[in-house]
Amino acid sequence: MGKTDPENPDRYKQQSMILVPRDAPGVRVVRMLTVYGYDDAPHGHGEVVFENVRVPAANLLLGEGRGFEIAQGRLGPGRIHHCMRQIGVAERALELMCRRAQERVAFGKRLAGERREPGAHRPVADRDRPGPPAGAPRGVDDGHRRKQGGQAGHRGNQGGRSQHDPRACSTGPIQLHGGGGVSQAFPLAYWWAHSRTLRFADGPDEVHRRQIGRLELRKHV
Repeated sequence: MGKTDPENPDRYKQQSMILVPRDAPGVRVVRMLTVYGYDDAPHGHGEVVFENVRVPAANLLLGEGRGFEIAQGRLGPGRIHHCMRQIGVAERALELMCRRAQERVAFGKRLAGERREPGAHRPVADRDRPGPPAGAPRGVDDGHRRKQGGQAGHRGNQGGRSQHDPRACSTGPIQLHGGGGVSQAFPLAYWWAHSRTLRFADGPDEVHRRQIGRLELRKHV
């Protein structure tokens, strides 16, 4: 995606999307990048350099100036997809946390023991998750709104889910697992790393919050 018509008075029609074959002359992958130290190569993300790359005009998607339109059409379903995945991660993390609390013995008592201090019970009670009964209905509602009203039908909801769900699914489970929670002994650290990246994968939290605020304020104008 790049700016192909910077003089267009409509700033949303200045960008275009173009398909570039991986083996096109001038395309060079400098290196693959890690995510919080995790290496997902050959998938994931890389630093790519384009040096005088030329492709046929037929590689232009939809037409010149429609890049922003394409991006926005993908972002809505993408955010719902992130929400669905995070609800699943949160449920799995909660399951691991409950199992750990039942099995782990410290100072002669199980972490989930009835006579224990409430430290281990608090994250379980709070559920430390965006999933049922709170997050899942909202995620389903987002999908329903999109089906009924298109991209604009659920813009505020999807922004809220994008910046809320990734933050709600891992702190308690990692804490309850102690040192193991931040190691490869459990999948929690890996889940946390990828969950954290979702807070800017489809736009940073700050952008979502600004959009949510603008949409709410418009209701009262």
